[in-house]
Amino acid sequence: MSLESVRAFFHANAPDLHIIELATSTATVALAAEAHGVEPGQIAKTLAFRVGERNVLLVARGDARIDNKKIKDALGSKAKMLDAETVVALTSHPVGGVCPFGLSTDLAVYCDISLQSFSEVMPAAGATHTAVKICPTRMADLVNAQWVDVCQPLPAA
Repeated sequence: MSLESVRAFFHANAPDLHIIELATSTATVALAAEAHGVEPGQIAKTLAFRVGERNVLLVARGDARIDNKKIKDALGSKAKMLDAETVVALTSHPVGGVCPFGLSTDLAVYCDISLQSFSEVMPAAGATHTAVKICPTRMADLVNAQWVDVCQPLPAA
């Protein structure tokens, strides 16, 4: 169902995008980066939070860590990560396949500016073995996301 809702979303909104399906799990940033041959930062992880009275999705680069103070400042309240059961109920996507596309509930989506380090990122596509290659600004446009700065600075290379 979840993968199909993402397919339907792309069919209606971005028919040029193609879902990549692999035989192996891409449910974690490390697994996804290895399977797709990209650096972990290029994996766009989608996290679900309860912020005040609302549920939101945040998409960030795979190797970034959320900064609690920044997220509170940007979103107006302390954020609490949602449990797996709630995430599935709100998105229709299993943990490891969560993405901002084809959602079963109308959720606010935020994209962290960390994604702008890449010309192309790879969010999941509704299942734990799927992804899509997409420009971060196009992804944000497709899901009406707002750009925020809520991640900790990355260590110097």
